[in-house]
Amino acid sequence: MPSSMPSLVPSSFRGLPPVVWTIFAGTIVNRLGYLVTPFLVFFLASRGVTGAETSYVLGALGAGNLLGPAVGGILADRIGRRPTMLIGLIGASAAQGALFLAPGVWTMAAAAMLISAAGSTVSPAAYALLADAVDSERRRRAYALFGWGVNIGTAVAGILGGYLAAQGYWLLFAVDAGSMLVYALVVAVRLPEPRRTKPVTKPEAGTEGSPEPTGDPSDPTGIPERPAGRHDGQKDGKKDGQKSGQKNGIGYGVVLRDRLALLLLPLFGVQLFVYSLTEVALPLAIHDSGLSPAVYGAMAAVNAVLVVALQPFVTAWLSRFPQLAVQGAGSTLIALGVALTGLADGIAGYAVSVVVWSLGEVVVAGIAAGVVANLAPAHARGRYQGAFSWTWGVARFAALTLGVATYTTLGPSVLWWTALVAGTATSLATVALTARVNARTAHELAA
Repeated sequence: MPSSMPSLVPSSFRGLPPVVWTIFAGTIVNRLGYLVTPFLVFFLASRGVTGAETSYVLGALGAGNLLGPAVGGILADRIGRRPTMLIGLIGASAAQGALFLAPGVWTMAAAAMLISAAGSTVSPAAYALLADAVDSERRRRAYALFGWGVNIGTAVAGILGGYLAAQGYWLLFAVDAGSMLVYALVVAVRLPEPRRTKPVTKPEAGTEGSPEPTGDPSDPTGIPERPAGRHDGQKDGKKDGQKSGQKNGIGYGVVLRDRLALLLLPLFGVQLFVYSLTEVALPLAIHDSGLSPAVYGAMAAVNAVLVVALQPFVTAWLSRFPQLAVQGAGSTLIALGVALTGLADGIAGYAVSVVVWSLGEVVVAGIAAGVVANLAPAHARGRYQGAFSWTWGVARFAALTLGVATYTTLGPSVLWWTALVAGTATSLATVALTARVNARTAHELAA
């Protein structure tokens, strides 16, 4: 980021290294092209695919979001952050063309799965690269900036997509694929790969871990060296951490052995499930109220405007408070806002509910990903972020399936009450883990 522009940068994001800003800019470009998925149902209908056949394609799209993060996390640690991002972006771009040219339902489903699987391999690598570039105190700000870029790009894409769809669906595919290739070019030209060091063997004696790896001060990238195949020994006693000297593989055993991560990830998953209902159940409720699709578009615009306008300032103000306490408060707001959807019977009521959960979205920005990054040993950051992204995918898939099934079979009120109770309960449980998370990350803050 040019030093001549500090006044244009929100205070919460000042001081972040160039790598973070490059990912931010590339993310905006990429999300500007997020056009095909929101209009996929309409595209399929234009090709004569309706009813149950549509569900096959959408199901394949959801399945890809479960596969991609798991593969992306392993690749990010195995072959590197930048190669993984390039594979995902170029693969998803090619899959966009395959979907547009697919002659039948099953080839469309295969292409849709490839789009989501390849596209979702990018996030674990990008999150890991952000964690490599900043220390634990600045990770929440880095991830909040990343999320801000997603929201900026998505907000513009929502407006652009409606216009392009009216001109022809081929434009959606062309812009979507093109934006991915532009981001891939940015990754190839502007993003350096963290340098690997030789594995460091630690003695069997217990330790609270070693400091974060530090890079060469003369290195302009600002990215510390990334240990290859070394476990930091970060732990919360023997109960929550992994024993130093434990054999490191390339799979997710390092995450599955981490008891604290296994407690936090499901809690974050339930919170993300509640948030995902805003994409799934809200349009159903608006439709059942006899309102037009334009109302849902207006509610999406309210959310986008609030998040884009408030997030930088709210992030700066909330940075003084404990992260998990803020996460719990924000998740409770999201649960309350989703539950208020059940009380709405008109545009004003829906607007109130959207404002409440949008404020919650602003509050929690970047916290969960930052906490997961702080738990991860340096050599396994990709897999920890892959596990987090996979949790995100499961939550969204559950909202699309269990959420809709609950709404249509058991009734809307059951879903709204479930969201309120589950969101509030997991928020309290998350806050209760504050001491254990602080103990686990204390050595990084001291370093």
